[in-house]
Amino acid sequence: MKVYIDADACPVKEATISIAKAENIPVVLVKSFAHFSNTQEAQGVETIYVDTGADAADYRIMKLAQKNDIIITQDYGLASLGLAKGCIVLHHKGFAYTNDNIDQLLQTRYESAMARKGGKRTKGPKAFTAGDENKFCKLLKQIIERNRESFR
Repeated sequence: MKVYIDADACPVKEATISIAKAENIPVVLVKSFAHFSNTQEAQGVETIYVDTGADAADYRIMKLAQKNDIIITQDYGLASLGLAKGCIVLHHKGFAYTNDNIDQLLQTRYESAMARKGGKRTKGPKAFTAGDENKFCKLLKQIIERNRESFR
């Protein structure tokens, strides 16, 4: 069992690595070459770089992830694919994507895109807060606890 992070713009990378390391769960950061860094990652953390194409990181994560792996992303499309593959998919603001909420999230994204295409202005996402990070960390710990046997 592994944790895959859609890492280009993920604000909970360090928190996830810390939690996963404490549980001895490997973490894979998938990011574009545009975010290349020579920084040495902690033991148990692998970094995979992909082309800067729009969905390159998503495709690589889906190629690597297996059933019951955890995927952390804010991308609803990747979340949908991960759910279909049997992965546990989490948003950095502290909620889990589920088969019950993904259709509504995708529909809302589509409607916003159509509104923007029609010249309307839409609201962007709310700023990420310390409260969001706390909520995410609590959720990740709960997911790990519930699925502890899968991680061994």
